[in-house]
Amino acid sequence: MKTDTFLPTKEYAQQLDQQSITFREEFYIKEGTYYMDGNSLGLLSKRAEKTLLLSLDDWKNLGIDGWLSGNQPWFDFSERLGALTAPLIGAKPEETIVTGSITRNIHQIFATFYKPEGKRTKIIATELDFPSDIYAIKSQMHLHGLDPEEHLVLVKSHDSRTINEADIINAMTDEVAIVWMPSVLYRSGQLLDMELLAKEAQKRNILIGVDLAHSIGAIPHSLHDWNVDFAVWCNYKYLNSGPGGVGGLFVHEKHLGKAPGLAGWFSSDKNKQFDLELELTHAHSAGAFQIGTPHILSCAPLLGSLEIFAEAGIENIRSKSLEMTKYMMELIEEELPDFGFAIGNPTENERRGGHVCLEHKEAARICKTLKGHHVIPDFRSPNVIRLAPIALYTTFEDVWETIQILKRIMQTEEYKKYKNDREIVA
Repeated sequence: MKTDTFLPTKEYAQQLDQQSITFREEFYIKEGTYYMDGNSLGLLSKRAEKTLLLSLDDWKNLGIDGWLSGNQPWFDFSERLGALTAPLIGAKPEETIVTGSITRNIHQIFATFYKPEGKRTKIIATELDFPSDIYAIKSQMHLHGLDPEEHLVLVKSHDSRTINEADIINAMTDEVAIVWMPSVLYRSGQLLDMELLAKEAQKRNILIGVDLAHSIGAIPHSLHDWNVDFAVWCNYKYLNSGPGGVGGLFVHEKHLGKAPGLAGWFSSDKNKQFDLELELTHAHSAGAFQIGTPHILSCAPLLGSLEIFAEAGIENIRSKSLEMTKYMMELIEEELPDFGFAIGNPTENERRGGHVCLEHKEAARICKTLKGHHVIPDFRSPNVIRLAPIALYTTFEDVWETIQILKRIMQTEEYKKYKNDREIVA
């Protein structure tokens, strides 16, 4: 797997840093810390801090007039953020809205588009999906009086790491109403072929939706051209919007004009919203799938963050991300062959997301030990250490230092002083 030029030295890492794009100076990075968890929570940027403070300033100085007269007017904030997000997912501005949370948006999608009738009652997902997606799908089935044991089709994994796209396609029978897929599997980092799956679903008149939580901000998408019907995501991972930050939602233009399944006053056509009529005139854009008043202080940091993405370019970000994860895997193979580690993510560029899935039977206690050495990883039960070098602010030298620290931990067996179980928050 190693490239011809690879060298396991700090100098080589520094050389790679000199050749790569970076926005590191834009972010608050604790000195002496190697942050490898940006796929769970991205770091704060100075621009995100600035745009948050601007909205606070609008509130302080303008009060309610901040809705229309602020530096960052709040009334159409969600639509403007959606337009800035659209290039990252290959969508039109009117197809994209920043709103809600990822799980609330899943509920909105299924309340709107899941209309089981006749024999088309089933939903396809995978057994490796993030559990919150499955909870939401099951609850939507219960609302229709349907038993998930009968109507939810969970595609199985052959290796507990990855999903075969052919198995998803084989499950697309004439009993299926919706296919729901993650773009990237949250444990292993496998990147599914969204274009292929959308094409096959469309052939069978099946709607397809995608959870972009572990790909948006790290991987380019072409949701409109692929004819994906709808998608949701969170903004606090690779997009660095802050803890619990507002989510996002995409609905293909062929569905725009459809009434939202879960309606609220921010579903309104903007020109009609303050008429306050009891009959909803909903927007003919993705804005129709908003429900309540947007969380302005959650939206505001995303504005500054998206400015950085516009400057960096998602293709450049993806290129560096692939280089960094490949380099990390090369170092793992070079430095850690004798310590029982396995790389659980696909190694091919076209099948790999933005993080490395490092498997070990002592993963939980190794993660605790890494944190004691100022390396911030991410544990996923039962045996996964997720390591995510982030293109905007992680350096190749950070990656080199992380693997050297991990090697020393294994050599000294320092990890054995911890219990091999997760913390309350893993």
